[in-house]
Amino acid sequence: MTVKLYDNDSYLTRFDAKVISCEKNENGYVTVLDQTAFFPEEGGQCADKGTIDGVKVTYVKLSEGIIYHYTEAPLEAGKTVSGEIDFSFRMRNMQNHSGEHIISGLAHKLYGLTNVGFHLGEDNVTMDLSGPLTPEDIDKIELLANEAIYKNMPVTAYYPDKEELKTLDYRSKSEIKEAVRIVKIGDLDFCACCAPHVKFTGEIGIIKILSFMKYKGGVRLTIASGKDAYFDYFKKHKSNSLISSHLSVKPEETFEGVKRLSEANSQLLIKLSDKTKQLAKITVESLNYSESAICLFVEDADIPNLRLIANDLKDKTASFGVCLSGNDKEGYKYVIISKDKDVADITKSANEVLSGRGGGRGNMSSGSFIATKEQIEEYFRK
Repeated sequence: MTVKLYDNDSYLTRFDAKVISCEKNENGYVTVLDQTAFFPEEGGQCADKGTIDGVKVTYVKLSEGIIYHYTEAPLEAGKTVSGEIDFSFRMRNMQNHSGEHIISGLAHKLYGLTNVGFHLGEDNVTMDLSGPLTPEDIDKIELLANEAIYKNMPVTAYYPDKEELKTLDYRSKSEIKEAVRIVKIGDLDFCACCAPHVKFTGEIGIIKILSFMKYKGGVRLTIASGKDAYFDYFKKHKSNSLISSHLSVKPEETFEGVKRLSEANSQLLIKLSDKTKQLAKITVESLNYSESAICLFVEDADIPNLRLIANDLKDKTASFGVCLSGNDKEGYKYVIISKDKDVADITKSANEVLSGRGGGRGNMSSGSFIATKEQIEEYFRK
């Protein structure tokens, strides 16, 4: 059994330990110490980072009471070594995990919900609650969670004896067979947990619920606490400031500014579509009737517009018509049409030669070509 130094002191950054064993594996070396301050991947939380005698620790796991340290270089068995925790990463994890406990405690207290899933990775933090919540519920939980931070409530962790444990009403996602470690946050939360936590809620700084979604009959929250919440705010604030500057609106009015721009853009697209159809109709009407295929290129038209134009084009040819829009760099959307012929074989052959994809039924097909205008014109000319 490895002695878990982080159990008693979550702020311990340096420690000495004896190397029990060190074995090579496919990714480096696996080292076992008699004691460690490295928290292993456990309970949904990613493992600590750091070094042992200057050797980088790449991963830490727990199995049957033994903590295994995966290292980039070997460590001599029997030797006393010095370990050092990356405390910046440890603190980040403690802020997020303690923040999760506060949210879970409030969801349980206010709405009777249970935390049924938790993931604290290096890039994101998610938690799953057993029932639904409204946007107003989420806002209320977030506000009260941050008020708990302002109160700077004490966070304590300890192992109660069996008799005391029987009297405790605590949260737990699963039945625990070994000794139960309880993490208590003021009068807000009482939960079984194996991970390091902050000493006072004020050290979390801020809690932000970034998003939520329906998940397995309940709700999944994506959260950020402490430094993670700060960096999320920093990036979004900077982005919002750039948008407000570009739209010449106040930062708090960017949504309305974007909405107005979007509506104006939609109106312009409608006008452009109408002009495109009018111009194409004039172009089609000016064409002479042809016994051979007609290949017509139209600017800024989508597939629905190309179909409308193609319907007029089919009366101008005894063979078939091809209506296209696009450019040489990104390719061309196409509609192939005939007044009375099945165009399946024509479409298949054109797709093979012009790196196209698409198809249809009867006398009309649609798709796209990855080819230049010159290549398309040359193919259909032949």
